[in-house]
Parts: sequence; C-alpha cells; structure tokens
Amino acid sequence: MTDEILNQILKQALAPKISDQEILIHKRRKDKMRRFDTIGKAVAVAVAVVVIGIGGLGYFNPALASKIPLIGKIFEKVEDDITYSGDYTEKKTILTNEDSSGNLDTSNYTVSDKGFTLTASEVYCDGYSIFLTVNIQSEDADFTHIPEHYTGMNAISNQTAAGFYISGTWSIGGTSSELLQNTLEGKVIDSHTFVGMIKMDLAEKVADNGELSLHVDGLGYDDDRMLDGEEISASHWTDGSWNITIPFEVNQTDVKTIDIGEKKENITLDNVVISPYQVIVHTTTPGVQRELTDDRKKKLLSTNPDMTDAEMFELLGWSYEPCHTICFNQDRKMLYSDMESPGRAAFAVQGKEIKTLYIFIFDNLDDWTQMEQEGMNSSVADKAVIVKEIHIE
Repeated sequence: MTDEILNQILKQALAPKISDQEILIHKRRKDKMRRFDTIGKAVAVAVAVVVIGIGGLGYFNPALASKIPLIGKIFEKVEDDITYSGDYTEKKTILTNEDSSGNLDTSNYTVSDKGFTLTASEVYCDGYSIFLTVNIQSEDADFTHIPEHYTGMNAISNQTAAGFYISGTWSIGGTSSELLQNTLEGKVIDSHTFVGMIKMDLAEKVADNGELSLHVDGLGYDDDRMLDGEEISASHWTDGSWNITIPFEVNQTDVKTIDIGEKKENITLDNVVISPYQVIVHTTTPGVQRELTDDRKKKLLSTNPDMTDAEMFELLGWSYEPCHTICFNQDRKMLYSDMESPGRAAFAVQGKEIKTLYIFIFDNLDDWTQMEQEGMNSSVADKAVIVKEIHIE
C-alpha cells in the first residue's frame, strides 16, 4: 500500500478534517507504538492521534486529586474510553487491602524509581489475556499535555483515551518472558497523575490462578506542544526499574470457546473465543509455528527497536505467511480490529451484542483494507479464503 493511499484512508477515517501534518505525525508515532505488528498501516486508521484541548479533558486541581479514590477504581474511571471498553465491575479483582482504619494498603503493589511511582490497582484475566490497571504518579512531570487517540471505530464515536508508553518484560509463573509491546490507555487526572489499563495476551490459555511478574524498564509519554517536531513519540522518556508481582484469578464467566477446525488453501480457522471484552480468532498458517524466543527478540530489537515480528522472520530467513481477519456481528457491525499476530487476531467487543459472528479471513492485506472500509457487503467479500458464520449459544 502506498503512502498516498494511506493518507487518503486516514483522511476519510478522521472526520471531519485532518491536516497533512497531523497525518505525518501520526505515521511517525504509530511506528513507535508497535501495537500493530502484523496488520500495520491498515489498522492504524483506527488509532490516529487526536489532539484534545486541555480544557476538554477534565483535569483536576492537584490538591484535590489526592483525595479522589482512584486506587481500586481505575477500571471505573477508564472503562468507557479504552479500546477494550466495557463494565468491569463484576469481573475485576482489586489488588489493594484496607487497614484497620479503612485506609488502602498498596505497599505490595507500589514501586518507585527515577521520580515515578507505579501502583497496580486492579486485574482481570479471562484465561487468554490479562487486563491490568495502573496508577502512575510523578511530582516532577506535567501529564496535562499528553494527547489522546481514537479507541472507537471512528471519530464519530467520540471514544478517545490518552496513552502512556511502557517498556520491559512480563511473565507468568516462571514461563519465558514476553516483551511489553503495548501502551497504557487511560486518563490524565492532573499534571502529576495518570491512570490507565494495559492488556497482555497469553501465549497459551491459562486455566488456573497465578502470578504476573511485571518488569518495567522505561516509561514515556507524548507532548502535544511538540507536534511540530520531527519526532514526538515518547518525547518524555525515563529509563528505570519498576518490578511488581501481581496475583490474578482466572475468571471464565461469560467466556466461550468454539472449535472450528476448518481449513481452506493454506489457512486453518482453529477456534474462536468470545469473552466479555474481546473476540479472539485463532488460525494456523504456514510458517507461524516457529516461535521467536525472548532472547532472540531482544537481540534483534537491539539493532532496530522498531522491528516487527514479520521483519524478524524475514531477517532470519523464516517463512512468514500471516492472514488478515475481520469480524462482524449479527447486526453487520464490524468489531474493532486491535491487533493481529501470527495465529491470533484480537477484536474489542466495545459493548456490542454478539449472537452471531461473521468471520472473513483474507490472504491479501489490500482486500482486508477494502472490506474494512466498505463493510460486510464489500465487493471483495468473495475473495476471502475462509468465510464462516458462527452462532453463539
């Protein structure tokens, strides 16, 4: 796909108007986020940067912010605006305890370094992903200039969240470490306080409760006062060490796995997972059975920190044949396509009712992009390698 085509897609997606400069800035920023390892430019239209005026973000006086009961209630604060939106009230586990005086005890889940204090607040696990809320505080920072980005299907939905970069690794119960390749999505409370959620996808389904070991080695955020600069991504970055061990419970309430096992050409639709906040489509394609170990990834990323998994496969001479998946519900409403990696495509439910799923799997990214623009009745629907209608009981 050419840059000219991408520019047109971005302009159409960001109603009512967006300047060429803003498009260029977004293209720089999304390269750093690395959330879209496989889908790349096509999905980038859903998260274009939106610079929101400070007066519209609802910032509070710092003196008042300390009195707001954020810890233990961060999901409540951000759940309407983040990509994986929804009501977490009955699903979350609060990580803090109250002492005899009724005060919150966060000592087990709070770490500080280089002027930044991180407090893990709540956690939810559906067996396939861990959703963790975090409170970030820094007396020396000014978070009020962090821009927001779209997290809904389009600009009309008016669903936006601020983003906070986080780097490091995480692991579950002694398993091999995974790189943190996502951002915290949430809200700026005041100049010194940010609250948000990060989602970590598990390599294999987890059935039992466990512990998440989070090792953060860097934090950063963008600044809307630097939008004219050549590089705005994580313009405020701090290296450090923040390590937290977080217990989690697997809550499979309202989580369903539907086995499919349908193969056409070189693509197999293995199964579909429907949980309260996400739909996951598992596939098998040639070449994706090889796994990039954490050590190998780190070595490759040390030479090029923006390298995607696909680029790593190519550099190593491994075959890599991703597919491109898109989903609609019974009302022909497209599900938000957040990230597709080898063998796994994730979609945010965002409050949509799901009684029936229509799944289209392409082997051509341009066809996927056209259907993403045109909807379920797209003229390229018949070019999908696999088309599957699934009724959810």
